[in-house]
Amino acid sequence: MIAILCIDSQNGLMFNHRRQSRDRRVLEDVQQLCAEKPLMMNAYSSRLFLQQGFQHLTVLPDFLERAAPGDFCFIEGDSLIPFQDKLEQLILYCWNRVYPADVFFDPSLLHGLTLKETTEFSGSSHKIITRKVYKR
Repeated sequence: MIAILCIDSQNGLMFNHRRQSRDRRVLEDVQQLCAEKPLMMNAYSSRLFLQQGFQHLTVLPDFLERAAPGDFCFIEGDSLIPFQDKLEQLILYCWNRVYPADVFFDPSLLHGLTLKETTEFSGSSHKIITRKVYKR
């Protein structure tokens, strides 16, 4: 599984059952990464991608259980801890600012993974976004 998450500078993911932020350039970058492969996610996340015209979505409540090797998964509020052994890659989009948060990325997920790539780019609503790619 190739997990994709967006986090703030303090590893925040969500606040009050909502995403902290969004950025059109991140969605475009995710679309390029996935190319023609489907992107798996839950129904809440799918609305974000459908608004951007993303075509190749697989929307399932249990998408993390069903994810196979090589599958791209966009994760916002679901815990990755039970699926840590399935992680082949972890792609983090870092907002480079702090938002209110009550759901956090668990940095223990990075154990056994190596940072292979760091890329900074300007977002549509964020001055700097950092994409970090970790691989097993």
